[in-house]
Parts: sequence; C-alpha cells; structure tokens
Amino acid sequence: MRHDHVAIIGGGFSGTLLAVNLLRHDGPRATLIERRPHTARGVAYAAAHPDHLLNVRADNMSALPDDPGHFARWLETAHGGRIKGFAPRLVYGDYLDALLAETVAGSAGRLRVVQAEAIDIDPRDDGMHVALADGGTIAADHVVLAPGNLPPHTPAGIDPASLPAGSYAADPWSADIAADLAPDDVVLVLGTGLTMVDIALFLDARGFRGRVVALSRRGLLPRSHADGVPKTQRAERPEPTAIALLQALRARAGEIEWRAAVDELRPYTQSIWRAMALSEQRRFLRHLRAWWDVHRHRLAPSVWQRIEEMRDAGWLDVGAAKLIDAQPDGSHVRVRYRPRHGETIETLRVRRIVNGTGPQGDLTATQEPLLRALTDRGLLRSDRLRIGIDVDQDSQTIAADGSASDRLLAVGPMTRGAFWEIVAVPDIRRQAWSVARRLSNAQWVGGEGL
Repeated sequence: MRHDHVAIIGGGFSGTLLAVNLLRHDGPRATLIERRPHTARGVAYAAAHPDHLLNVRADNMSALPDDPGHFARWLETAHGGRIKGFAPRLVYGDYLDALLAETVAGSAGRLRVVQAEAIDIDPRDDGMHVALADGGTIAADHVVLAPGNLPPHTPAGIDPASLPAGSYAADPWSADIAADLAPDDVVLVLGTGLTMVDIALFLDARGFRGRVVALSRRGLLPRSHADGVPKTQRAERPEPTAIALLQALRARAGEIEWRAAVDELRPYTQSIWRAMALSEQRRFLRHLRAWWDVHRHRLAPSVWQRIEEMRDAGWLDVGAAKLIDAQPDGSHVRVRYRPRHGETIETLRVRRIVNGTGPQGDLTATQEPLLRALTDRGLLRSDRLRIGIDVDQDSQTIAADGSASDRLLAVGPMTRGAFWEIVAVPDIRRQAWSVARRLSNAQWVGGEGL
C-alpha cells in the first residue's frame, strides 16, 4: 500500500494535529480539506467568547505529545509570559493557527490547505478519490476523516417548524442566541453540562439580564478544578464493569481527594472501555455517563465561581426535569416539563430555547453530506452504541460488512465508540500522533508519555 499522499477531511483540532504530525514524522504529503474559512480552531476554539477558558491547565495543553512545554513556550513568546492556570480558548485557537501556519511554511509544499467541502469518497484501485462540492476531485492514497463533533439532535417534544421564528436555536454556535432578548425574557437551555456553561457565559457577556433556566435529566453541573490536588497512581486497573468502576472510584475517593481518584484512572480509561462487554458499556452510558462527565471534564475555578454567582443571584436556575413538549405562544414558547421525581407537569413561558445538550454522534441521524453518503454506501457504519463512527483500535473505519479499511481512517471525538476517552486535547493528540506514525512508517518514534 502506497503512503505518498494523505487527504485529511476536517481542519479542526484533530485534523490539524494529524497534518502537523505527518510532517513532523517526515511522512507522506498531506492535503487538509476544510469547508469553513478558518482552519485549526474547530468549533471549540472558533466560536468561543473571550470569557471561555480551557478546561485543562495550560501546562498540559501542548499539541505535541513529545514536547510537553510547547504551548507554554508559545505563550511566553506570543503573549509575553506564561499563563499559570487556564488560558482563554481564543488564545489556544491562535496557538493552533500559528502551529499550522508554521508547519505549512516549512513543508516545502508537502502540506496543502484547501478550503472546500468534501461530499463523497470513491475508493478505486488507484487510490481514494475525494469528491468536492464545487465539482473538483482530490486523489489520495489514504483519507482520514476528522469531522469533530456533530451538532446536537433536536430533543423529543420539540418541532422547530411549529415554533415562532428565532425562538429555537438548534445549535448554540450557529446563531446569535442573545439577539432580540428583552430584560424580562426567559431563556431555556436544554442541558446542564459544559455547553450550557458556555451559553450562560455568552449571554451574561452580551448583557442579557433576564433569566436563564437550564434543565437536564439529572440536573448535574460540571465540577471545578482545584489547586493542590495530589498526583497519585493506581496499582492496578479496575475490573471492566460499570459497577466495579463505580466502586473503585468511591473507594479511592474515600482515601484521597476525589479529583485525584478520577485523574489516576486516565492511563486506564481506554483499556477499561475496550475490555467492557457491550452490555457493560451500555450500562455505563445509561447510568454513569452523566456523573463521569461532570467529574472528569471539570471547569476552571474562576468559571465555576462565576456560575455559582449567577445561581446565587437567581439569574441562572439549574434543575432536573424531563421535557414534555414546546408549543407556540405568540412570539414566545410555552414549555411543559416534569421535574425529576415529581408527578406534576409544570409550565414555563420562554422567549428562546437553546439546545445545549452537547455534541451527538449517531450516524443514522446525521445530515452531514459526507457522512451520510459514506454511510448510505456502506463505507462507514455507526458503532454499536450509536455514539460515533465504528473504527478498530488502529482508527481504521469499519464498513457495513464488518471489514476494516486501511485506506479510510477516522480520528477525533467521533471515534468515541472505540476509545470513549477521546474528546479532550491530551487524548486526541495521542491518537493523532499514533495515526501519523503509522501512515509515516515511523512506529519507532516515541512520544506517548503524556
């Protein structure tokens, strides 16, 4: 199999890191295809507000697994000093932009960035042919999909077509959710996780002084990072069952700080997930996922403090409830919901509903043209949990007939079905590094230590 040219579809964080690492490993030529006018940033770093901070300390946010201090050194050069703690996401986007630009400039034409939309892939004997929306074609030996996170699905009970114009924001990053809001309006956010926190910070920064109500099935908020958490190591991996994982965490949290108990599982989480039976993975998603997410993916302390201030002031109300339906009420929407553990249905009149349920990965429900085309033709399939693209442990995609393709790969959050922990920078950079090594025939290169 030739390794002369790799086409990477998706120029966000995952695709950018793969392209950079291909060049750093002296690998094949690469073409990075991105339909948006900007590359490197992705949604997380392009749609951010200045108040949005990274959820990982700057010292552990290097894009390069073999160079842990890379981001910190860039901050010293670009911003006149290190940021001790949590850097703004917009600054991190600048960092990724600079890394990609530097790589392109030094590639002697071996890395090309193309602004175009890929709509299909045709596997032929002479390679993979990527069809573009403008009628063009890019031929490559391998194609790597890096689609990032898919927009959230519209929750049951909401029919956007029946609601007043502008009253439902299906994707919080695709519209100005603060537009045309009056001081006495109510905004309902569906979801209480990291996306909701971003929405609340954005509305606050835009001067919205009404009321924000956030509802989710359990009403859980992300926890906060803390200083001085001990770095500990587990002696062994917990048994790969949902209940064993829960018991192990509870036991260790009773012995050490709970954040340390969660963090010391990081070297094991992907192997635990891979070793779990399908029934155990489903049990984890059904009963433990929400709890895991709020303890594992934590907020910068200053962000957590701001959210608490919003709640204390009555500006932000977070609750646990199930949405029943949403009906038009003039220019507003009347929402019915049932509080958790309650029997009575309650009603709330809101000016806008914002879908903050977070990214989804069900290929059977996506409207992304490329993923839809590849799925319809059997070149891709959803993983068994319907949370992403089915891939093997080498990130090779699995076709509808169960065969793995060494010419069509996928990286990033949409491979969560195989790896679970593949949404944060430390995990994605390791995956991008590993895939780049294999495509560059550079398996001897070290660097997975982070």
